[in-house]
Amino acid sequence: MPKRRIKVLLLVVSLLAIGGMIAWASGRAERVDRFVSVDRPARIFPNCNDAVIPPNIAPLNFEIREEGTAYAARISSGQGDPIEVSGRGPAILIPKGPWRDLLARNRGGDLRIEVFIKDQAGQWTRPNAVTCRIAPEEIDRYLVYRRMHMGHLHVRSPIGIYCRDLTGFQESLVLSSNDCGKACVNCHSFAQNRTGRMLVGLRSPQYGVATLVVDGQSVHRIDKKFGYTSWHPSGRLAAFSINDLPMFYHASRNEARDTTDLDSLLAFYYSDTKSIVSVPQLAQKDRLENWPAWSGDGRYLYFCSAPKLWTDGAEYPPVQYDQVRYDLMRIAYDPNANTWGQPETVLSSKDTGKSVAMPRCSPDGRWLSFCMCDHGYFPTWQEDSDIYLMDLQASTATPFPYQHPEFNSNRSESWQTWSSNSRWLVYSSKAQNGFFTRLFISYVDPEGKAHRPIVLPQKDPAYYESCLQNYNTAELVTEPPYVTGERLAGVFRRPTDVSLGLPTTGPTPIAKPTLQNTQNVPGRAQRD
Repeated sequence: MPKRRIKVLLLVVSLLAIGGMIAWASGRAERVDRFVSVDRPARIFPNCNDAVIPPNIAPLNFEIREEGTAYAARISSGQGDPIEVSGRGPAILIPKGPWRDLLARNRGGDLRIEVFIKDQAGQWTRPNAVTCRIAPEEIDRYLVYRRMHMGHLHVRSPIGIYCRDLTGFQESLVLSSNDCGKACVNCHSFAQNRTGRMLVGLRSPQYGVATLVVDGQSVHRIDKKFGYTSWHPSGRLAAFSINDLPMFYHASRNEARDTTDLDSLLAFYYSDTKSIVSVPQLAQKDRLENWPAWSGDGRYLYFCSAPKLWTDGAEYPPVQYDQVRYDLMRIAYDPNANTWGQPETVLSSKDTGKSVAMPRCSPDGRWLSFCMCDHGYFPTWQEDSDIYLMDLQASTATPFPYQHPEFNSNRSESWQTWSSNSRWLVYSSKAQNGFFTRLFISYVDPEGKAHRPIVLPQKDPAYYESCLQNYNTAELVTEPPYVTGERLAGVFRRPTDVSLGLPTTGPTPIAKPTLQNTQNVPGRAQRD
C-alpha cells in the first residue's frame, strides 16, 4: 500500500477515534435544566467570591466541596456565551479558550459562577452563585518566584527560582540549587519589571558565595553576595543590604524558626563601572539598616532602620532580640548629580509600637506597601505580620497616611511585588493553613483600595493541599528572564570574573570622608 494512502487511513482512524471520545465525553456530560436553589454559599476551593481578577489570568479552576454523584458549573458574564462544565468528579477544569474570550469581552464587568450538585436521588441543587469582578487593567504576564521546601535545610530539598506565565499554567525553571552545588539560591531582583537587568545571590559550600549579575544576554559572577536588593529605575545602580543573619529556633510556637540581624548596612552596586559604594548616612555604626526600596521616580530610597541594642560579640540570640523595632525611613537622591540628602523618618516604630519591614514602591510613585509585625526585620516568620499601604502623594510632609487592607489574615503576610501599571499587588501569605506561604493576587484600584485577592491559580484545584513547598520572593515582570538554567549555573560554577572590595560579613564599615565628597564617582568602600 502506498505511503500516502497509509497516512490518509491513519488520519481517518485518528479522527474517528477522537470523534468517538468526544461523543463519549458528551454523553457523560449532563445539562442542568431543572434544579432546586438553596440559600447558602457555594462551597468551592479555592474560593474567589467577591474578588477582583485580572482580565488575562489563567482559568480559576476549582473543586466543589459538596457530597454528590455528579457536578456541574456555569460561568457567565454580560457578553459572550457562558461556559458549562460537568462531570462525575468535583473538580471543575475550565477550558482556556472560552475562559480567555469571556474575560476579554467583559473587562470591568462581573463574572458569575454557578455550581450544581446532583444527589443520590438524581436531584440537582444550586447554592448561591459566586461572583467576582473582572478588572479593566491586565496584570504583568509573568511572575518569577522561589519555591522551596519548608524544611529544606534538613531534608536537602532543592531550591528553585521559577517563572510562571500567568495567562496559563506553564511554569519554567530559571535556576535550581541542584545545578549550583546544592547552593542556597537567595533573593532575585529586576529593574522596572523588566528582566534585562537581574541579580541573584547564591551561597554554596562547593562554589562559595557570589552574586550573579545579568545585563542583557551577558552574565557576570561577583565574589560577594548581595542581600535584599532594589534596582534604581534607571538600571544604573542597585541598592542592597549587607547583613549578619544567623538563624535560631524557638521551642514552642507555630513558626519555630527565627532570626535577628546582628549588624547591617546599605551599599550600592553601579552596573556601568561594576563597583560598590557605601554612603555614610546609610552605614551608621549604631544603626541596623535594611530592606532598601527605590521610589517610582528614583529620587528617594526608602529603607528600614533600627537602633543596634547590643555590642559586637554579644551572645546569640541577643537577649534584646524581641525589642528591636525598625522605623520606615527615606533619603533623597539626585540621580543626575549622584548625591544624597539626609535620612528622614517616614513612620516611627515608637508611634506604631510595631516593626516595619519589606517596603515596596509602586512604579507610578503613588503607593508604598510595607509589612509591620511585633519585632524584628523578617515578617515571614512573625505570625502577626500584616501588609499596609501608604499614600505617598497624600501629603508633602511625613508621616504619610496609611491603611490596613482587608485582605490581611490572622497569619503572616509578606513579600510584596507591584505590577508595572501599579494596579496589582502579589504577596505571600500563610492564610490557607498557617504553615506554607502561597502567592495571592490583589487588585489595588486608583483610590488605593486593595480588593479581596485570589490565590495563584493552579491547573489542579487541590494542588495546594498536597504541596509542601513555600512560595516567596515573587517579582512581576513583563517578559521571561533573558538568561536561565545552565547559562546562569555555569557562570556561578566558574571562577569569579568581577572582584569587589566590599566584604559581605562583619561589622558596619567606617565610611571614608572622601566618599561623601566624591559621590558622583563610584568607588569602593572599605570596612574595618
